[in-house]
Amino acid sequence: MTKLNQRTSVSALMGASVMDARGAVFGHVREFVVSPSVDTCHVHCLVLKLAGGKRSGHSSMVFITDLELRALNEIHLREGATPGILPADETPLMLERDLLDQQIIDVHGRKVVRVNDVDLIWEYAQEDSSELSLRISEVEVGLRGAIRRLLKGLHAPTAERIASRFSPSLIPWNFVDLIDRDPSRRVKLKIEQNRLAEMHPSDIADILEELAPAERQALFISLNEEVAAEALEEVKPKMQQALIESLDSGQIADIVEEMDPGAAADLLSELSEERSEAILEEMEPEERQEVEDLLEFASDSAAGRMTTDYIALPATATLAQAIEALREFEGDIEIVTDIYLLDEEGRIASLIPLVQLLLARPDVPLAELPHSHVVTCEINANGRKVAELFDKYNLRSLPVLDAEKRLVGVVHAEQVIALLRANH
Repeated sequence: MTKLNQRTSVSALMGASVMDARGAVFGHVREFVVSPSVDTCHVHCLVLKLAGGKRSGHSSMVFITDLELRALNEIHLREGATPGILPADETPLMLERDLLDQQIIDVHGRKVVRVNDVDLIWEYAQEDSSELSLRISEVEVGLRGAIRRLLKGLHAPTAERIASRFSPSLIPWNFVDLIDRDPSRRVKLKIEQNRLAEMHPSDIADILEELAPAERQALFISLNEEVAAEALEEVKPKMQQALIESLDSGQIADIVEEMDPGAAADLLSELSEERSEAILEEMEPEERQEVEDLLEFASDSAAGRMTTDYIALPATATLAQAIEALREFEGDIEIVTDIYLLDEEGRIASLIPLVQLLLARPDVPLAELPHSHVVTCEINANGRKVAELFDKYNLRSLPVLDAEKRLVGVVHAEQVIALLRANH
């Protein structure tokens, strides 16, 4: 049997006539039904607006397998075909109603885009079968799809010829998956979680800010706690509150525990005292104590911007101990640039850049490795002073000391950048 591979689209088929076996018009296409429990990649059946006689204007549903394609978009019912019925427990996806004009994520372009059309492919269900299949190929998010919609009703080949002058902008259908439905049955969409988790938290934050509120919330609650925490650190306080507003205290606590303690303290400081206390109560004791300690400081101070996630070892530590500390570190390992060696009083004895660990011989004590000049600040230093130190000494991180000169936290460059952005 000759292989069938005819491309079409939702806009091209919308309103198209469907003939009965004798060639009379049976109805016109008004919707495309996808049955997620059966197959998410193919149109399951068409909804037709019936033509002629007393049934005119009524709707009927026909399975794709009950159709014949005699020419491009020239659709006929097979002899003896009967209207289709969806399973009673099925909540179908309607491509025109639920997908067109909806927002989805372009994971490659790292942006939110609007669905203008859906590309479909007529093919045979099996190689040796004459049963038709209508596969969903791509989602059109560019100007070509918008032009097709605009020209809907025009002679199909003419409309396609005009639309083809514009470059396509496509997202493969397998990059799109159903996530949830709200009471009005609008579909929210997501990129498969492994693809989304690979994106930079700043890109996810940008996407969250671009989405409409319902889609934004649906996307956020679909993220695992670690990814949600990273994204939450990147959005503005007002957006943070909007994202967690509908979550219960336990859900928020799970996310906050994955955040940098300083960022977590900033988040909770923006909430009401009652809400903040409820979240703290749900947190594990160790994480709760870290955040509670930081909540005591003004957000514009060094203490208010520092994190308590850093690696500090006794001045007598060995290379093996340093490597083990790195392996066991539960904070954001990507921002760790140095290891602090402390004396018996908890004061900084030396600062060892991580790169020196890679160059060191296994038998050399850490204290004997080349170390960087130590620049510190007091716990109550204001944001301006902290920024000046970073600028003057070209710092990657800044240790924060208490009144007894003991190390109590570290300010990283990204916290300083966030502070400067907030003040401008």
